[in-house]
Amino acid sequence: MNKYDLVIFDLDGVLINSKENMKTSWNIVRKKFNIKKSFNDYFKYVGYPFFEILKKLLIKKNFNKIQAEYNKNSLKHFNKIDLYKDIKQTLEYLRKKKIKMAIVTSKNRNRTSKLVKKFKFPITNIVCPSKLTRGKPYPDQINIALKRSGIKRQKTLYVGDMYVDYLLAKKSKIKFVFAKYGYGKIDNYKNLDTINSFKGLRSLV
Repeated sequence: MNKYDLVIFDLDGVLINSKENMKTSWNIVRKKFNIKKSFNDYFKYVGYPFFEILKKLLIKKNFNKIQAEYNKNSLKHFNKIDLYKDIKQTLEYLRKKKIKMAIVTSKNRNRTSKLVKKFKFPITNIVCPSKLTRGKPYPDQINIALKRSGIKRQKTLYVGDMYVDYLLAKKSKIKFVFAKYGYGKIDNYKNLDTINSFKGLRSLV
């Protein structure tokens, strides 16, 4: 018997390494809109909805134009996105164990769909930001993924790499595992399940 019947993944920093793509896109946006905040400033908040990141950076105008320019350049530089090691093999392992899978991400649907297709992820339960849902760390997107899957919270695991992912799982009342190989840091993760590589997920399910 599996410990979990549903595993939900964050996308950036868990399944894909998109840091160079983000850096390129942000630096183009900085130049075009004369934004002083560096990529390192931006990167600290990766995982939050894009507009929320802009607010945290104290940017006060041109939100829609900045987002459109960022998204355009992210698509243009998709070649700068790579899979982490053992992703496909581990997803196949979960599929064979009949564990359902989902993606909950702050990335928009267009780019997410193209990435899922590009890397041939065997996942159809994908929840992206929308006007009808609050973004991370609110539980709205997780609730949608749970409803689609028909799996109970007690049998669900969320894999994330940022503190906001931990908060999301906590607010959603589901188990969390911290992907230490990703982008973020959690100061006190001694009481959390952690994985040093994606393959490590196999021992937890």
